[in-house]
Amino acid sequence: MAGLEEWIERQYRYAAQAVLKSVSRVDLVKPRPGFGHIIRASKGSIVASCVLADWNPEPDYFFHWFRDSALIVDALRLLHAAGDLGPEALEHVRDFVHFSRSLQKLDGRALVESALGWRARVSEDFVRFLRQDAELALVRGESVVAETRVNPDGTLDISSWTRPQHDGAPLRALALLRWARGASLDTSFDAELSALILSDLAFTLRAWREPAYDMWEEEKGLHYHTLCCSAAALSEGADWLDSRGERDQAQAYRAESGAIFKVLDEFWSSAEGFCRSRILPTGGRSPKDLDIAVIFAAIHALTRGRSHSVHDPRLHATLQKLEALFDERYEINRGRGAGTSPALGRYDGDVYFSGGAYYFSTLGAAEFCYRAAAGESAPGEWVERGDGYLATVRAFTPATGEMSEQFDQRTGEQTSARHLGWSYAAFISCIAARRAVVRAPVGSSGPTV
Repeated sequence: MAGLEEWIERQYRYAAQAVLKSVSRVDLVKPRPGFGHIIRASKGSIVASCVLADWNPEPDYFFHWFRDSALIVDALRLLHAAGDLGPEALEHVRDFVHFSRSLQKLDGRALVESALGWRARVSEDFVRFLRQDAELALVRGESVVAETRVNPDGTLDISSWTRPQHDGAPLRALALLRWARGASLDTSFDAELSALILSDLAFTLRAWREPAYDMWEEEKGLHYHTLCCSAAALSEGADWLDSRGERDQAQAYRAESGAIFKVLDEFWSSAEGFCRSRILPTGGRSPKDLDIAVIFAAIHALTRGRSHSVHDPRLHATLQKLEALFDERYEINRGRGAGTSPALGRYDGDVYFSGGAYYFSTLGAAEFCYRAAAGESAPGEWVERGDGYLATVRAFTPATGEMSEQFDQRTGEQTSARHLGWSYAAFISCIAARRAVVRAPVGSSGPTV
């Protein structure tokens, strides 16, 4: 553990610069010859990875994911609040809001009408990866945010992918509500930001009961992470609407948030001792029931109170189960040093790339621990546990500071997408939580944002 504090500060400074490499990359041009088009990123878009790859072997992550972009925008807020990013942070958010609102004008029917043109440019080997006209025709208006991702030039993704996904709207609403609460905005920016928040809240209100794909874009059902973020967005949205004098709408959102929390109680399995990550439409069980997404739910939603928050014993039990799972599964966790916590992945049996440890999973567990320490009379055990996760991340991060998506479960080598924006955002939010609780007086309320 020697030198951990120095490494944290050094890596934090690196992450603060590296996360910006995903934001408004108008200098980048991504050719996709197989699909017959070239993507030039627009101002305000946020790419998941700034590395131009073609599955050779790194994945092509040159997309504006609704989930990833919201988490990165929230990391910019934390940097700005800490004084580590100046007025340019607000400009980035202004551009993000403007870009996001422009997406609401997309209409898949226009692609269908022009299909003979763009489909003819797709190479024969790539035709099987294309979306069908019937699916594209349904994409318009508020349904665009359920698209999972769009091209960073502000056009619809024409490739076949798992859709719909419903966590993008509540995560974006939460990020922007927190920006609105903590920053001084001019009239025009406030109006544009408010319009986007209202749209995302309306979508969340309508869509939360409908099955969608999980945050890994693999399995359709009702998902703990999506529902928890939806409940938090509607609750925080209600407070925001109250401040605007819109009390009837605020009351409706608050009531719906309460209804979601009741549904979330159904995810607890007393027999298995953890919160299930999903409930499938068939009612059957999934091998992905034990999933780090449940831990993400707590740190992304920042639910107030005890239930479905970092202070919920059911989530503490879930984290213990995840620790035991990956401690057993991953070779890199065997013989780990004293004072370290296990490197964590997503779920048992993951086969994506190395199926390995993820930076954002291990950092998410660390953040969970620091936030769980908040308000405790003796927070030391939680802080020590969180520091153990950071020590593990340190062990698998090169001296130069780069963070990919995964580090291999056998060798510890970085794999999957390089320079993943979410990895850097996860580090920033983790350290923000650590700073708040370590520096806060014992017994204080600790981090609230």
